[in-house]
Amino acid sequence: MKVYKDLASLGDIKNAVITIGSYDGVHTGHQKILERVKQLAKEVEGESVLITFHPHPRLVLNPDDTSLKLLTTMDEKIDLVRKYGIDHLVFVPFTLEFSLQTPQEYIKDFLVRYFQPKRIVIGYDHKFGNRRAGNIDLLKSYENECGFEVEEIPKQEVDHIAVSSTKVRKAISDGDVIPATELLNHYFSLTGEVVRGQAIGKEIGFPTANLDIKDPNKLIPGDGIYAVYAHHNGQRYDGMLYLGRRPTLDNHNNYVCEVNIFDFDKDIYGEQLRIDFVRRIRDDEKFPGLEQLKQQLIQDKANALAVLGEETQTVKKEVKTKPLPKVAVVILNYNGRNFLKDFIPYVLFSTYPNMDVYVADNASIDGSATFVENSFPTVKLIQFNENHGFAEGYNQALKKVHADYYVLLNSDVEPEKGWIEPIIELMERDRTVGACQPKIKDFYKRDNFEYAGASGGWLDKWGYPFCRGRIFDAVEEDKGQYNGSEEVFWASGAAMFIRADLYDALGGFDSSFFAHMEEIDLCWRLKRAGYKIMVKPKSVVYHVGGGTLNSTHPYKTYLNFRNSLITLYKNERRWKLRWLIPLRLVLDGVAGVRFLFQAKFSHIKSIVDAHWDFFRSVSEYKEKSYDEQEAIDKISIGKYNATGIYPKSIIVQHFLRRKKFFRNL
Repeated sequence: MKVYKDLASLGDIKNAVITIGSYDGVHTGHQKILERVKQLAKEVEGESVLITFHPHPRLVLNPDDTSLKLLTTMDEKIDLVRKYGIDHLVFVPFTLEFSLQTPQEYIKDFLVRYFQPKRIVIGYDHKFGNRRAGNIDLLKSYENECGFEVEEIPKQEVDHIAVSSTKVRKAISDGDVIPATELLNHYFSLTGEVVRGQAIGKEIGFPTANLDIKDPNKLIPGDGIYAVYAHHNGQRYDGMLYLGRRPTLDNHNNYVCEVNIFDFDKDIYGEQLRIDFVRRIRDDEKFPGLEQLKQQLIQDKANALAVLGEETQTVKKEVKTKPLPKVAVVILNYNGRNFLKDFIPYVLFSTYPNMDVYVADNASIDGSATFVENSFPTVKLIQFNENHGFAEGYNQALKKVHADYYVLLNSDVEPEKGWIEPIIELMERDRTVGACQPKIKDFYKRDNFEYAGASGGWLDKWGYPFCRGRIFDAVEEDKGQYNGSEEVFWASGAAMFIRADLYDALGGFDSSFFAHMEEIDLCWRLKRAGYKIMVKPKSVVYHVGGGTLNSTHPYKTYLNFRNSLITLYKNERRWKLRWLIPLRLVLDGVAGVRFLFQAKFSHIKSIVDAHWDFFRSVSEYKEKSYDEQEAIDKISIGKYNATGIYPKSIIVQHFLRRKKFFRNL
């Protein structure tokens, strides 16, 4: 999602479908409208836009009115709107000058000039322009002249939205956050900076992080103790929060917002915390002394843990009872008839109930397509008239597939029966996981990891890939040492689970790769958008490896060196490339010398060809990187996620310091 905080920074928006409003709280009523905007955008092959105003118009037009309290700050609204999948969020700076536009100027000089909308979704009572003289009838009168269509939100829905907002504010002000959560369809949150307090909580065994809520217009829940979730650096922790004036402490009667985070011992002064309110445990009250307060806090913690444990079980129950997401297992094939014969039965034995299996045939000449049609009637066949390669083959195939998750599976992979469920459960539970892979083991040496992905991929600081369980050609025996579900940097294309909407939004693989390392490039783009890449070793598959292109083939060497440079050039920061590309050329030269001593002369030629082709096409990759950045901005959920980058050189560690295995790093 792209976020704009002024109109000057607006870029081109294709076939904009817009809606306008405060969207304070982004509650269930708002969410229905956003879904409609997204649906209309899809129908016109356009982009969805939410236009809102900052500061809130009432704060500008009535500066002496201090009664307005908002459910969301600007940053909180950004996080929520991003969650609901809007392409563009525009904060229009609201000023007295802006408010003095005539309704006609508002339509032509604001809406049409900056957005050129195809559709406008707006409420029946929406007023705009000076003295709020404009209405939906005036807007509709400009449809033919300005080339847009207006869709009216029915009166009943608009009234429901207004009532919902009032109910949410009332419930939160009273400290009754449960009905507020139901109306919002998400927890009410407070976000603040951790500041130093008097450390009294630490003295009695309940250290707290004191939050400074900087926005004076942010709605604060009623005083008392709450069971909460505390979010710090992407991690969620259980906790309890106090709001009030600490009546037990006569000498410290200032208002505080302080949270005791359970099982947490980090110095986070000056950092941001987001607090999600789950339930109020009790009202604020005065105790005779600190010892009595401590005993009550012990009971409060027990109550908070019980509430949060109950909440977790409720969420798990809801996940189990809602319809299972659709999973499409897509096997790209080129002359792999024997692999299909051996391994499709294992895929069909999978226990996941809401699954379709596809074979996308890349113009095979070995009768693969006919064999699949005759032998596996439940498998859906996609046929091409030419070999598009791995990258573009998947791009073309997935345009014909409709699912919530794509599973890209090599034709030479044998999955265990229950391989799908653990990964889908993980990705459904954590919406920030963009892609995930199973543990990949060697089909022939079944106690060993397999080269293609082992137990999750990493990159070193110079962009060289390696895995948990495989560094260069050193492959480890699987003794359970990497059985933890863990965040990595890239997931193997041999068995990659990816959210379908993210794959589509990013344009899939870079077709210029043809094959090899395209999955690292795609995962890097997901990382740049703030998503996690995970490995779930509870899911296991066995990979033959080299089934379509052997790792010792000179063309594989060419793809390895060329595609590695392309991946770096498109994804790494520009200042770093100034020294990293020359360094990589030197190291590639060292690899060439190594091939010389091994008398692998065709591989030396492959390195030279790779460099020549890369530099010849640099301008093309540069242009492509700009387009990809636009796509990344649209789906972004946060800052670049660098987890899975090894801060040292894997070449130095492996070849010079003799660290053969990942566990030794």
